[in-house]
Amino acid sequence: MFKVPRALRSWRATVERPVKARQALRQRGLAGPPALWALLAVVAGLAAGIGGWTMVYAEGLSYMSSDPKVCVNCHIMNSQYDSWQKSSHHAVAGCVDCHLPHGFFGKWTAKAVNGYHHSKGFTLQDFDEPIAIKPGNARILQDNCLACHRDLVHEAMAETGRGDEFTCVHCHQSVGHGESAGLGGPRH
Repeated sequence: MFKVPRALRSWRATVERPVKARQALRQRGLAGPPALWALLAVVAGLAAGIGGWTMVYAEGLSYMSSDPKVCVNCHIMNSQYDSWQKSSHHAVAGCVDCHLPHGFFGKWTAKAVNGYHHSKGFTLQDFDEPIAIKPGNARILQDNCLACHRDLVHEAMAETGRGDEFTCVHCHQSVGHGESAGLGGPRH
């Protein structure tokens, strides 16, 4: 039987090893021209840099807290914050107590969805003026009113015709924030 000389075996292994390595990378989807990898690294770096700068500039980490002062990071909420400080709810409820679900997943999902909408609205300047609560957030608000005041309102809510269309803020609109007004004045 013919035996391959040792020098030829080592040369053959040297040639085959990089070929096998490239084939393994292709199978994993990691092969490509170096320029493509450099472009992807630059794009990822830019995205991370812009995202990080935005989080710092917009005080993004502050929104992870439950501190009512976070709600005035945007100047548009100043009148709501000022009126809340003078309201009957100031001593017993903060913004998140009324405006976010109390469960862990509901709270953080609502924070994420609202954060997206607030970021988009203020970046593109396409928000309602004066600000208006969206239907999903109105349901959260209603659920939280009832969670705290169910014993006081159970009879009113049980009356016929006063189900889903009857909300606490229908009669008590100014309880949490005072009169409804924004930079454009009261809504008529």
